[in-house]
Formats: sequence, structure tokens, C-alpha cells
Amino acid sequence: MSLPSHARVVIVGGGIIGCSVAYHLTKLGWKDVVLLEQGRLSGGTTWHAAGLVGQLRSHSNMTGLIRYSTELYAGLEAETGLATGWKNCGSLSVARTDARMTQLRRTAAAARAQGVEVEVISSSEAGALWPVMDIADIKGAVWLPGDGKANPTDLTQSLVKGARNRGACVVEKIRVTGISTKDGRATGVQTDQGNIAAEIVVNCAGQWARQVGQMCGVSVPLHSAEHMYIVTGQIDGVHPDLPVMRDPDGYIYFKEEVGGLVMGGFEPEAKPWGMNGIPDNFEFSLLPDDWDQFEILMENALIRVPRLADAEIKAFYNGPESFTPDNNFILGEAPELRNFFVGAGFNSMGIASAGGAGRALAEWIVNRSPTLDLWPVDIRRFARFNNNSAWLHDRVKETLGLHYAMPWPNRELDTGRPLRRSALYDRLAAKGASFGSKMGWERANFFAGPGHHSAIDYAFGRQNWDAAVAREVKATREGVAIFDQSSFGKLLVQGRDAARELNRICAANIDVLPGRTVYTAMLNERGGFESDLTVLRLAQDRFLLITGSAQPVRDMDWISRNLDATAHAFITDVTSAYAVIAVMGPQSRALLARITPADLSNDAFPFSTVQEIDLGHGTGLANRITYVGELGWELVIPTDMAVSIYDLLHQCGSDLGLVDAGYYAIDSMRLEKGYRAWSRELTPDISPLEAGLGFAVGWKKTAFLGREALLSTKACGPPTRRIIQFTLENDTPMLWGGEAVLRDGKPVGELRSGFYGYSLGRAVGLGLVTNETGVDIDFLQSGLWEIDIAGEHFAARAHLESAFDPLSQKPKA
Repeated sequence: MSLPSHARVVIVGGGIIGCSVAYHLTKLGWKDVVLLEQGRLSGGTTWHAAGLVGQLRSHSNMTGLIRYSTELYAGLEAETGLATGWKNCGSLSVARTDARMTQLRRTAAAARAQGVEVEVISSSEAGALWPVMDIADIKGAVWLPGDGKANPTDLTQSLVKGARNRGACVVEKIRVTGISTKDGRATGVQTDQGNIAAEIVVNCAGQWARQVGQMCGVSVPLHSAEHMYIVTGQIDGVHPDLPVMRDPDGYIYFKEEVGGLVMGGFEPEAKPWGMNGIPDNFEFSLLPDDWDQFEILMENALIRVPRLADAEIKAFYNGPESFTPDNNFILGEAPELRNFFVGAGFNSMGIASAGGAGRALAEWIVNRSPTLDLWPVDIRRFARFNNNSAWLHDRVKETLGLHYAMPWPNRELDTGRPLRRSALYDRLAAKGASFGSKMGWERANFFAGPGHHSAIDYAFGRQNWDAAVAREVKATREGVAIFDQSSFGKLLVQGRDAARELNRICAANIDVLPGRTVYTAMLNERGGFESDLTVLRLAQDRFLLITGSAQPVRDMDWISRNLDATAHAFITDVTSAYAVIAVMGPQSRALLARITPADLSNDAFPFSTVQEIDLGHGTGLANRITYVGELGWELVIPTDMAVSIYDLLHQCGSDLGLVDAGYYAIDSMRLEKGYRAWSRELTPDISPLEAGLGFAVGWKKTAFLGREALLSTKACGPPTRRIIQFTLENDTPMLWGGEAVLRDGKPVGELRSGFYGYSLGRAVGLGLVTNETGVDIDFLQSGLWEIDIAGEHFAARAHLESAFDPLSQKPKA
């Protein structure tokens, strides 16, 4: 077969994800698809995958992708005539500790909220389902009957046959040597057998995806690590219908294979591989056995299945797989290069994810945007520094083990830190700050105090920092506190057409007088949040956009791709040029008055305005806004002045009760006030009407992105989904987010965020609630509300308005 000279889409990589993308593109009607594989199909990492398919993920859309995979795999043989090895055998996850059992109960509650069939069972019931395991140390288990397993190579061949049947061209034994580009767009591929012009290029090159990205300046942050498992001979009691079994406390999994067991796992400290590059001819290949690395898995497997001691070891597989910095795969159009898409980094979850991920990426390509919220796997969640090879090497040592590490709700990763530090980092560290990390930034979560224990003792209840955060909240509510929020993204938009362009891209009216601040959504065509941010109009032709720490890459990409190409408007990321010191609390005006001659009165400096003011010997922007529900200003100041201004604030604020406070205090106070957060309550699937943020929309504007969808939704009456604030009646439990919301005993939603409300004296959360006839005040007041915390139901109160009134400093009745 001759190599085509042109294709609508060229897919690089013939593993399961590349074949799934080809299958789904052709199913959507795009026939002119060429798939290139440097070796033979499935010969990279797909062929040696264990083939486990577990549905449940922490994010409901990710669960939805895998549930679609199970449906696809179950019916694919009937379509293509090729077997997939799919077997709906169910899966068990067992717990050795009380903490793990709590986590499994939380998992079960989340599964019910997401519509996944699940059952919490006893150790004896688990033993009946999996009779070859020793249950002496088992506390209990979770049974998911919809899970299963598949044969990775057969599944890949079945997918690619489906694609071929609809017109796709598949070429094996061809190596891509370069990506052709022009004017910031991918235009084709270069190969060792000739070039192919293409409208779209899709990088599904597996553990070579980072290398393919580097051919055209695209960051694909992944790194290979060794992943090992053994295959045994036949074992008495092992039968073809034996479920998949996971023992996360032992870092191990099992599945049946030809009357024996496959046993592998994810050790706490992984072994990176391929630091000097991955050979192009690494096809259907394995790495040398490493029993020393495998020892911790084998020891735990012998505890769980003592019969392994006498079993024949038929094979030892050590096959490298690619892992990402956060253990989620990478999907989407690269922000650096238009028409270049990526589907890679599946973290040993490629078989489970491939069906849904392939469909989602195909829909993204065909529709030119995602058709659902894919933020957990969106390539734009990473910045270019995340592609640093030394950093990736250190990080994947930890991320491989996250598969079975305890998923504490506020768990921080430890490797590759500290990386990005604000100008105040050393000052805060000396005061006992406990730092978390977001987008590489070290951010103070709370202050234990000098010489005190600042490490987090993780738990599902209230943790060892509880008293410290309570003090910080009290100080902010009653006095004044400083928050280092320098990690905020800061984007400068300039040009004579800047106002016109931003007003079209933003939902609110941002064409206001200079000196005004506007909180706004940026919406997609479905009316969902692409981002929420604050726009500071500094001059007729100059705007400063303040966005969340994780969002600068995404927001830059969204704004850039929606700017009129002929417009005189330019966007620059100036995040590192400015620090942000938030001064919040009823005494914030008194404190700032001691370091600035500016008039801070309500008349001279009203809410939602920004002024450049003197601050000690320095200058900066003072933006009167709040995310904690108290009087305050965010000081946006040049990074080189941050330390001087911070020190001066402390010199002048001791008698006002000034304290440093962290992000845990912010989360507590913003939830008390019902303030939404992007990626939690605000997502591409949730509209301002559903979020209760209709005030952030310029309804009188004649044109902005998402307007038609919003008007259509508004005309339909009360939304059928809505973000609602909940408070527990019991003052003891802790909420973290992810808990199921029950109305009259039936799941109707889940919490998107949760924390302890120290001013309210009880836990508080924000949840997305669904009712097909509308979520209105009658619906909220007529039901009995509960929150499912690890299987225990706690009475709750639903609020359409904030449960906390800062004027009275008391919770509303």
C-alpha cells in the first residue's frame, strides 16, 4: 500500500488509545484518517498491560468515560467479529486497616452518587467471592459487579478493525521523524517513508509521546517507569469467573488467567526508566526481571494468597509504562500548537480509559472543543516547567504508587518540591507555615507557629491543624490577617481593541471605567464555565486579569484562540512579575491606613474598584475585593517590593491582632459565604444559572460567548441542576467534597467542596443537586436532607443564600 500524501487526520501511535481515537473519529463520520505505528499495533506498552477495567474514579466524568469503555468493550466483538477478551467478572477492593475501610465506604457513597452499582461487604462475604484469599486481617471490602477485564492486544485489533471498516488507513513499520508546522499550526507529519500533509495531527505515541511533542515544541509531561507482574500456573480454587481483586494496603492486584493468577502492583517508590531516551525499536519488549524491586509486592501477595508460596511462576513481566506528574492521563489540543492533539500518559490505566478517552478526544477534534468537562485530564493543566526531565524523573517515583496509596482528601505530593516560591516563602516558613503545592507554587495551607509540628497528620476527620486554622479564621473575622496569594495567575491584556475583545469573551460587562474591577465568567458555547476571573481595568487599553493558580495556561489558551485575528489586542502572562498580599478582616482598613496616605473610605475607595497607591516606600495596585466575606484589599505589587511591604504590614499591625493565614482558612471562609471555586463548583458543564452566579453575566450585552445557550436555559424556568450550600446539623463531622447528597434517603447529587466552617461551628459544603422538575426553594424546603459520610447519614440543611452573615458574625437560623 502506498503512503497517502494527504489526510484529514494523522494519528501517531498504534496502541490502544490511538486505535480508539481512529475508531471513534470514523464513527463520527471522519473517514480520511491515517494511523501510523512505528512497529506493530499494540507493540509499545499496550500488549503487556494487565487489562483491568475498574469503573470508579473521583471525578464523575472520568467515571463516565470508563463506564462507556465497559459498554463499548462488551459490544465490540458483535460489531467487528474480533474477540476482545472482555469479561464482566466484577472487582473486589479489600481493606486491612480501619482507615482504608473508611476510604472504601467513602468510595461506595461516591459510587452511588455517580450511579455505579456498588456494595460494601464483610470480610467473610469477600472470602466467598474470592476463596483463595486469606481474610484473617481483612476489615471488609467493596464489591463492584460492573467491573471487568479485557485482553489488551485483542481489544486493540478489534478497535482498529472497526476503524478500517469505516475507511481508516493503518500503516505499520513507519517512523515519524518530525511534525510539519506553519503559522502556529500543525500541518502534517514527516516520516522515514515520506511526508503526509494533514489538517489535524494526534499524538498517541505512548511513552514516546513526550519525544514526539518535542519535535514541534509541545510539552507532554510524562516519564516511563518499570511496572511488574507475575503469571502463575494453575492454583486450586482459581476459576474463570474469579473477580479482579485489589489489596491497596499491600499495593497489589490479582486477576485470573488460564486457571492461575496474574499478580502485580504499584509499589510506593517506583523505578523510573528511559532517562536517556526510549529506543525506537522497543517493540513487544520487556526489561530484565527485578525481584528486588518486586519484593514488597511479593511479600504482600503471600500474605493475601498463601498458596502462591507453592505456585509455579510461569512468567515475570517487567514492562515500562508512562506516568504523568499527577497520575491522570493527558488529553486535548496543545496550547502551544493549533491542530495538534495529545492522548497519552495513561498511568497503567490505558485499557480501562481507552474507550472513553478515545471517544472524548475524537469529539474534541470534530467539535473543535470538548463536549464535557475534562479538566482532570486536560493538557492545559500543565505548564512548560512540568516537562522538565529531571523533575519528571523524581515525580514519577511517587505518582506510580498513588494508585494504591491512601487517597487522603487533602494529600500533598512530596517530590519535586519546592519549585516555585513566592518572595515571602522564607518569611512564612520561619513562622511555621505548612506548605501545599499548586501549579508548582509553594502555598501556605496553615501556620503551626515557630517550632511547632507543621506536617499534616492525615485523617478523614478533622486533622492536626484544626486548632491552627480555627485561630486564623477567628483573626480574619474579628481582626485582620495577611494571605500570600502570589500564586494567582496574572494576565495582561493590552491594545486598542482589548476592551471590545474581552467584552465578547467575558460574560460580564467589562467595558467599565478605568479603576473598576469586574468579576466575570468566561463561557463556552454550551454556556458552561471555561474559567472565572477578576478583570481590573487599569486604562482605556489595558486590563489585568487575576485568575486561579492552576488556570493561567488554560486561560491564556482560551483567550488567545477566541481573539479576533485582526484585532489589536495582546495577552501576556505576567504572573511572576507581581506578588499578591491579601489584607482581610474588619481591621484591614485601619492597618492599611498606617502604611498609605490613600483615602480608603467607602466613598473614596468603594468595593470592586482598584487604585494604584503608595505602600510604605513602594507602590502597588490595591484591589478592593474579597474571597472570605470580609472587608479587605488584594495588594498586587511588584515582586521585588513584596518583602518590604509585608514586613511593614507586620511592624504596623501587631496591636490590631494581625496574623498570617493560609489557604485552609480561605477555603473555610469562602464555603461559609457560599463562594464558588473553578474546577469544583464552576466547570465547563455548569452554567452561571446553575451555579447561582447570574449576577456575573451582562444580560444586556448583545453578544458574548455562550449567550445563546444561557438565554435558552433561562427561558426554561428553574434549572434542573443547581449548586446548593449545605451545613450539617451535627457539629462534629468533617466534609471534604465528594460526599453523596441525599434527599429523602435517595442520592440527588454530590458535594463539590467541603470543609469545616469555624464561624458556623459545623461543617459546610457546596453540592451540585439535580431534580428533573427544577431545583427551587420549594424543592429544597420540602425534603429531608442528609450527607453520606463513609456510609453514615448526617442530617443537613440546604441553603440558597449564604449560611453566614458577616455583619452579625452569626450563622443564619
